[in-house]
Amino acid sequence: MSGHQARKRFGQNFLHDNAVIERIVGLIRPSAGDCMVEIGPGLGALTGPLIEALGQLQAVELDRDLIPRLRQRFGDALTLHEADALRFDFRQLAHAQPLRVVGNLPYNISTPLLFHLLEASDAIRDMHFMLQKEVVDRICAEPGNRDYGRLTVCIAARAQARRLMKVAPGSFNPPPKVESAIVRLVPRQPDFPIPDLAVFDELVTKAFSQRRKTLSNALKGYLSAEQFEAAGIDASLRAERLSPAQFAALAAQR
Repeated sequence: MSGHQARKRFGQNFLHDNAVIERIVGLIRPSAGDCMVEIGPGLGALTGPLIEALGQLQAVELDRDLIPRLRQRFGDALTLHEADALRFDFRQLAHAQPLRVVGNLPYNISTPLLFHLLEASDAIRDMHFMLQKEVVDRICAEPGNRDYGRLTVCIAARAQARRLMKVAPGSFNPPPKVESAIVRLVPRQPDFPIPDLAVFDELVTKAFSQRRKTLSNALKGYLSAEQFEAAGIDASLRAERLSPAQFAALAAQR
């Protein structure tokens, strides 16, 4: 699989550190019988160990130059779907059991891809992704933290997130300019009611679009003082101080 030049337009950084690969596979814990799909197998660094554990793996790959190489290396053990993961219907791969999704995601599309996958959460058991560490910090942040924002709250409404490990730039070829991290996402219903998820997302986006402003100013014309009071939320707070459940309480007033 050598000789392939990483392409910037695909956001390719190929993992090559065997110790890191072994640790990642240990965190994923693939088991024979799992229905697993890898997004962007690249040069097959994770693909090989996953197939060893599973016997059979599916993958979604956009780079046409890599597909024949992957097929030659893994043969019938790897079912390849030549497609853009942002437009791929992952539900079609879940038959008798929900999917386990893994991948070293291109950093330039990681956030929209996460939400695309979460739209199919009823067909997904769990997800393990390599992402830019900054993105993982935002996903897993607590209220009041500088990393806490729209991404944190909107994912919290859809999945449980856990940061698993950091990965240094030198573990990749070419090395990225930023640190990476592994995150586990487990789709689930939140432990607070959200009557309308679209309204919830809209409110959260508006609240964080001007995060230095108080909620009363950021949501001026969107929520009244009476609606803040009915939700039991102090309108003088900034968005970063509210928990996902409190955002849901505000959204319920719309």
